Amino acid sequence: MLEVGSKAPDFKLPDQNGEIRKLSDFKGQKVVLYFYPKDMTSGCSKQACSFGELYPHFTEKNAVVIGVSKDSVASHKKFEEKFNLPFILLSDPDLEAIQAYDVWKEKSNYGKKYMGIVRSTYLIDEKGKIIKALGNVKAADNPSDMLKLVNE
Repeated sequence: MLEVGSKAPDFKLPDQNGEIRKLSDFKGQKVVLYFYPKDMTSGCSKQACSFGELYPHFTEKNAVVIGVSKDSVASHKKFEEKFNLPFILLSDPDLEAIQAYDVWKEKSNYGKKYMGIVRSTYLIDEKGKIIKALGNVKAADNPSDMLKLVNE
């Protein structure tokens, strides 16, 4: 994880509509930047739907929610449409932001080791500075936990 107080790395990635987005586009707003392993899986769907339900509360606090995985733009579009997600999903197949935010790690499943995204969330302030960094978050609890932090 990157250190709290450090400048959040900028990125340039396509969203679920193919539009190029940069972190710097959101200066003046808080950004909840969350990294998740894969579209359409149970934990990731639960997390995304919960962020979707709470999204109006984030926007009331001048915060945006941005989800990032290595899935394709087309996969993100299907994910957005299936669950009616109101926020940005960024496609990072080349691991540009995923590695810059230090969430690409060795994982283990049934003794088999592989590289993958560790479910992590950053809260970035209006000036682009990291104010919270949470690794290994629980999919179900993460959105409400982040809303509490945005409200502080």
